[in-house]
Amino acid sequence: MISPVYGPLIEKLLAGEFICAISDEANFAKLQDDETRDSIDAYLKPLNRRLAANDEGSVYFLAYRDLDDGAREHLKQQLGVVMGSMLPLLEWLTYVQEAMGSDGILTAGDTLKLQELTVKTEDNPSLRQRLQSLANDRFFNSQSDAVDGQAKQVAKRLVEHGYLLQPHANRLYFTVTGKIDYLLELVRFVKDEENIPLEDTSSQAELL
Repeated sequence: MISPVYGPLIEKLLAGEFICAISDEANFAKLQDDETRDSIDAYLKPLNRRLAANDEGSVYFLAYRDLDDGAREHLKQQLGVVMGSMLPLLEWLTYVQEAMGSDGILTAGDTLKLQELTVKTEDNPSLRQRLQSLANDRFFNSQSDAVDGQAKQVAKRLVEHGYLLQPHANRLYFTVTGKIDYLLELVRFVKDEENIPLEDTSSQAELL
């Protein structure tokens, strides 16, 4: 029988949350133990669920154990939601990479200072145009015409969806969570599947 101490962790996983060292350090530490993962997996088996992680082990989440008709339908719905956010998220990642002059794409644990990003964007017409286009996407749904307002709305939505963590509500300082790593791994998977084309992401996907 699984220990009651893991009840809240299992509830989070069943609710669809992603557990990483940034968003939930305590539970992520618990999942580093082989026996804990095995116990959780055994508990989830009757629910047709299993504990899964990305290749780097930087984020944990639940996956289906057997893909029956119900599981396939649920996964189809989930993929539809993710695909709706994938393009704007990839565009945001490439926008940040260009603005910050970084060689690599953001990953779990990276930090982002919104004020620094805003200043760099304001000084560059091309970046201002990219941010405006990005902010107007229905996923981010910004109503602002100002760079500062657009950047804040984009960051707010990324926090709401679990891709960024804002340690202090009064400071525009953010940490990237492991859910970004999950997204990038999903993009690689989709790229490799012939029946799930991503033509619109070709420029962004080249970074992966």
